[in-house]
Amino acid sequence: MVKVSVIMPIYNVAPYLEEAFDSILNQSLKDIEVIAVNDGSTDNSEEIIKKYQQKDARIISFSQKNQGQSVARNLALQHATGEYIYMMDSDDVLTGPDVLLTCYEYAEKNHADFIFFDRDWLLEDKTDFSVSLHSTKYVEENKAYDGESLLNQLLDTTSYNCVVWLLLIRHDHLKRLGLEFYPGIIHEDELFTTVLMLSSSSIYCLKQSFVKHRVRSASTVGIKFTRRNMDCYLTVADELLRFSQNPIIHKFLRYTLSKVFYTGHFVPYKDKPAVFWRAMKSGYLKYIGLKSSLKFFTW
Repeated sequence: MVKVSVIMPIYNVAPYLEEAFDSILNQSLKDIEVIAVNDGSTDNSEEIIKKYQQKDARIISFSQKNQGQSVARNLALQHATGEYIYMMDSDDVLTGPDVLLTCYEYAEKNHADFIFFDRDWLLEDKTDFSVSLHSTKYVEENKAYDGESLLNQLLDTTSYNCVVWLLLIRHDHLKRLGLEFYPGIIHEDELFTTVLMLSSSSIYCLKQSFVKHRVRSASTVGIKFTRRNMDCYLTVADELLRFSQNPIIHKFLRYTLSKVFYTGHFVPYKDKPAVFWRAMKSGYLKYIGLKSSLKFFTW
């Protein structure tokens, strides 16, 4: 039986893809599958996928026109057969050969809905990036957390990190929730992970760095904010409020949108009125606050 399905959306990452594949296929946990979805790459990523697929039958590949990470991950989820799901960025590297085995055994021992862990950074030359706090700093190992209390704690310590490549998720739990990624947006992890957390009652952490996350100037986090970034965050807010009116959602939106609009001063000035008007019509100014609103309109 497949113990872990590793899901990898792939888009123009040829210089890094072999290292990513090697770090997965050399894991001591052999009962895995790698579901690689080529999301319309225009470089030679497809050739690298095929080369590795010929060497290792555990790789399953699909190809689609460019539709974004959400659609690619959803496609992979439809075909995943593993007991657990790990969603890996295709330019990242696992930190050692026992990562998946350690995570699998820990999740199984604790009957976890999902576990989360920490990361190190792979910074490209000249990449401007500030390193954020580890998500597990204020969380205990070997302790079960329910989603609402955990999210409260992470928000209060400003250590909430929504990225899915820090999670190992029980597949049956995902199926029960019917949870997928919202298509057509970036920052989709903000929505997916928050809903997952608030729908889970058995969450555990491992206070170890299991993935080296590459930060590139061409990656999503390496690009300064545009109107699309802002619009996608507002879509996440819309969907979270449709999901629940729990006070923790409002707390999350204050935590998130105030930072988004503060950073949003990078958005071209011609796009700012439309973004701000959308936020105002949706009643989000109460989350954004005066300081971030004023900063948004500076340059």
